[in-house]
Amino acid sequence: MQTRTLGTTGPQTSALGLGCMGMSALYGDTDRSESIATLHAALDAGITLLDTGDFYGMGHNELLINEALRTAPAAAREQAQISVKFGALRTVEGGFTGYDGRPNAVKNFAAYSLQRLGTGHIDIYRIARVDPDVPIEETVGAIAELVEAGHVRHIGLSEVGAETLRRAAAVAPISDLQIEYSLISRGIEEAILPTARELGIGVTAYGVLSRGLISGHFSRDRKLAANDFRGMSPRFQGENLDRNLDLVDALRKIAEQKGVSVAQTAIAWVLSRGEDIVPLVGARRRDRLTEALGALDVILDSDDLSAIERAVPPGAAAGDRYPTDQMAHLDSER
Repeated sequence: MQTRTLGTTGPQTSALGLGCMGMSALYGDTDRSESIATLHAALDAGITLLDTGDFYGMGHNELLINEALRTAPAAAREQAQISVKFGALRTVEGGFTGYDGRPNAVKNFAAYSLQRLGTGHIDIYRIARVDPDVPIEETVGAIAELVEAGHVRHIGLSEVGAETLRRAAAVAPISDLQIEYSLISRGIEEAILPTARELGIGVTAYGVLSRGLISGHFSRDRKLAANDFRGMSPRFQGENLDRNLDLVDALRKIAEQKGVSVAQTAIAWVLSRGEDIVPLVGARRRDRLTEALGALDVILDSDDLSAIERAVPPGAAAGDRYPTDQMAHLDSER
């Protein structure tokens, strides 16, 4: 497994991380046995970075990772690095009601995560979205106290803008910024990515396949389950979907010329953006994981990259990456 280092203060991780959210919620029905098998396969392949959130399935995802690690070989278990997002407030029905970044809440969330994960520490800990009522300095300061106490190894951030990144980094070392980055979500390139690099902060890129939209496996006539949040995503709606899948068709031609899949091409593109970027692949099944791992062997030369830029130019995506109410929570979009 190839490795990368998250910033100047963060850990060395596998070059690809595994995003575990879809194993518990938001993408329709889940298969616990296949999820565990996929986690085991990822560990066996050398993936060390497992990304989760305490609100994914209201703790279900952390318990799933706990089970997978307990039943994995000792060597794989010891190499695993768990990145946890916290702060999202949920309802019994599964709705989201905001975020809580108060210091006491930060420490409370961490205590519950450590219990569910069954680990002595969390490798990277980050608030999922900035709490608008709590200065980021206070939230990061609370995580820094958890680091000092040995409960957390590294501090991360999620979906913050350049100014917030600077304010947070002035409080304590930040290992990485987790943020959406893909061929059709390139907003970080203007200010956020340069700022992260200036500050020595790595990037863990989620949504590298745009929730399956640019995986090459999503079709225009696909019917989404009622519990699949993509049914509310602007990029999966009507004319937006048609326009976005036209981009995928153009990308498919390049992938076929190289003898690789569309998904592998899209992941390889993110990998090519810099050694300080670690893509998170949201594979829920072993076959999708195997496909994603194949991206590590895809080499994109200058001609390939130029062709990809022509096929999917910056800003070409139709529709926002989240519904309007969720976009309002993104400090990175301000």
